[in-house]
Amino acid sequence: MQTGRIIFLNGTSSAGKSTLAKALRAALREPFCYYASDQLAEAGFRTIKRADAPDERAKFFDGFHRSIAAFAEGGNDLIVEHIVEEASWWQQLQQLLEHLDTFWIGVHAPLAEIERRERERGDRSAGEGRYHLKTHDYCQYDIEIDTSQAQDLVISAIASARRGRPTIVP
Repeated sequence: MQTGRIIFLNGTSSAGKSTLAKALRAALREPFCYYASDQLAEAGFRTIKRADAPDERAKFFDGFHRSIAAFAEGGNDLIVEHIVEEASWWQQLQQLLEHLDTFWIGVHAPLAEIERRERERGDRSAGEGRYHLKTHDYCQYDIEIDTSQAQDLVISAIASARRGRPTIVP
């Protein structure tokens, strides 16, 4: 069985990852599954926070990272939306996904735009996007995009960069 391909969107909170993921799914000729840790959390998967279980969050994200590889190894093409919050997460993902065809996209927007989106959404803490900017300090990408640009230009740039790179064939 051939392994699935991964398009990995990484960026701050309110950078436009979800909107971009949905637009990519619609634009790509091939069918891709959309996968994000928020989907699991919103479905009630995560445990109830308890003071006596401080490692629950770490266990959740360890499992999420492993599940990305498992889904792709099962032959699923994925668009993954995530905030790689720690350098150790980046290292873990590199190890887990190194044998898979993974296309890394750094999702950016100007800080003023991120903060505007935070305010308008109303479901984010002020400063969350600014805090997550650190993700770009330790991640490396095949392409970096700015979601404040016209969506059709962003999609076109991603498609072009994706076509122009070698793929991993296990």
